[in-house]
Amino acid sequence: MTEKTKNVITVNEVEYNVDDMTDKQKTMLAHVQDLERKINTTRFNLDQLIVGREAFAVDLANDLEDNKE
Repeated sequence: MTEKTKNVITVNEVEYNVDDMTDKQKTMLAHVQDLERKINTTRFNLDQLIVGREAFAVDLANDLEDNKE
């Protein structure tokens, strides 16, 4: 026997069954989910960029200090 899992989301502390949503609501939900993924990916990439910039700044400062001597 297969068990069907409910496709439920919570909005403003109220649960909604996605299968009961209109096509428009499902589309808006898909946009929200896709934008959330994009935001998370952008944050991840920004973290990498910040750490990379900091590493290059440290390397530059060290190299400038070494050449000064």
